[in-house]
Amino acid sequence: MRLDAMAVEFPAVHGHPNRVPFEGVLTLVDVPSDKAPSGSRGHRVVLTRAAAESALPSLLGMAVDFRPGWDGHDARSKCGILTEADIRGQQLVVGGYLYGRDFPEIEEKLRNLPAGTMGMSYELADAHVEDMRASVWKLKRVTFTGAAILLREKAAYRNTAFRLKPSAMRRRGTSVAAMQGAA
Repeated sequence: MRLDAMAVEFPAVHGHPNRVPFEGVLTLVDVPSDKAPSGSRGHRVVLTRAAAESALPSLLGMAVDFRPGWDGHDARSKCGILTEADIRGQQLVVGGYLYGRDFPEIEEKLRNLPAGTMGMSYELADAHVEDMRASVWKLKRVTFTGAAILLREKAAYRNTAFRLKPSAMRRRGTSVAAMQGAA
């Protein structure tokens, strides 16, 4: 069994007004997407475990973005940062901070949504597809360039998740199962 996890440790600053911790399931590995992600020319995709493991370092320090309708990506609307990534079973789990002071309306909106509403989606560059003629593209190598917070129903993978961490749950090891609601 191999365990891959990476994190950038930030010093604890109690009550920091611009660091709102979050956690999420960014994607699934070795599982076909439920629908074609943007940029895949209408193809569903599979992110291989090997590609995900190799690309974990490229996630750290990348931005998290949003679109006002929570229906896609906007790489120019960055509202947070990814500081950790881990593969747990078939889930690529991430954590980081939203910039709460800079984007108070986003924090408020996310805190007031029902559990299981939000999901995530990855952003890639330099993706290598095993066979471009295949109906489902197998991604053999990727570089992560960021992530988006969006409605789970809009994500290419419906079993993604996103939630702000309650202050009582800021310790490591919190289960992501609760993030996914009834999924």
